[in-house]
Amino acid sequence: MDSAQWDARYAGSPDLVWTAQPNRFVVEATTPLPPGRALDLAAGEGRNAIWLAGRGWQVTAVDFSAVAVERGRELARRGGVDVTWQVADVTTYQPEADGYDLVLIAYLHLPAPVLAPVLRRAAGAVRPGGTFVLVGHDLANLTGGTGGPQDPAVLHTPESVTAHLPGLRVARAGTVRRPVQTDGGSIDALDTLVVANRP
Repeated sequence: MDSAQWDARYAGSPDLVWTAQPNRFVVEATTPLPPGRALDLAAGEGRNAIWLAGRGWQVTAVDFSAVAVERGRELARRGGVDVTWQVADVTTYQPEADGYDLVLIAYLHLPAPVLAPVLRRAAGAVRPGGTFVLVGHDLANLTGGTGGPQDPAVLHTPESVTAHLPGLRVARAGTVRRPVQTDGGSIDALDTLVVANRP
């Protein structure tokens, strides 16, 4: 989907398209970290960016949907937190090299040749001592999980992510289970989770 399609999707829903609560794996990976400068790429309506800002991080949130960014601004305002919002396409966005203590990518799904340079630039934006976190739908989710994109070409594996993180040391890379509540009860979705650090 392009930015116009995402704008239409966000604008067509009176409620948040995604929950206002931060992703559980983002919380788990970042809670032990001391607050600093954070970059949230493909931030959507800003649930993770706003949560990080509430914990004292100086957050820049980037998304190519102007509607999503405007929703994020309003959520942050209502939450009493400051986030720097930018409308930009992460496939061409050039983050500040060595500029961030945390770089986050949550549920960004692109074909591998498009995603690889995004990952490399994201890795380059992590300053020494900083952390990179990616979480997204895992390829195994197609057969062993629920929800998410159904195109295998845009799904993650731990290996497909870690292959494009030059200069980072991988601390964790694996497939994790995320309970999803459905009418029939709780079903696990399968996500890729990668946490890496720049020495």
